[in-house]
Amino acid sequence: MLTLYSYPESGNSYKVRLLLSFLKLPHEIVDVDLMADEQHGAAYLAINPRGEVPALRDGDLLLRDSAAILVYLASTYAPDPWYPHEPHAMATITEWLAFAASWVQYGVFTARALVAFGIPANGLPPGFPASLEEARIRGARSLEILDEHLLQQPWLAGGRPSIADVANFPYVALAPMGDISLEPYPAVLAWIARFRELPGFVPIQGLDDPRYRRA
Repeated sequence: MLTLYSYPESGNSYKVRLLLSFLKLPHEIVDVDLMADEQHGAAYLAINPRGEVPALRDGDLLLRDSAAILVYLASTYAPDPWYPHEPHAMATITEWLAFAASWVQYGVFTARALVAFGIPANGLPPGFPASLEEARIRGARSLEILDEHLLQQPWLAGGRPSIADVANFPYVALAPMGDISLEPYPAVLAWIARFRELPGFVPIQGLDDPRYRRA
């Protein structure tokens, strides 16, 4: 049985929950309460010394990074090619996984963390003076890059969805939680709508009400 250590509002955890649902894989979810700092307790640090979610256990294998988990699940269990093994496709998907971990992480991810949760995230201590302005500048540029790309094709790595889309979807779709509007990016909005129509899609809080934490 696959065991996922997760937090309901964590976008990185959500990536894995999405793929598990798309692949219809039986799994157990163990919630780690980030708001209570459970991720830095001794019990969880024994699982993931980084003090982050997600982590995935599959038998003796323990993975502690969302991109690595997506690659593993799609390579091991996917009945259709969410992660095709042709070199060109693998390289293209890897490029978008890196985009999610850099441009998206330090843009819309950081803006959401600062505005909606009041924390800098990215391994920084609470109260660290992270720059919301910098996050919004990076966020806007990342959305411009995505929009330009998605004007040419329906999915990030070609003509069908892949783990590249799964990796980038959560924080891009949740950008309004960081007061970054998606309205200037029609191709991104169309991609989000297509993604939400995929069989097995599951939602996360904030997709339909980005101000829910400020109510």
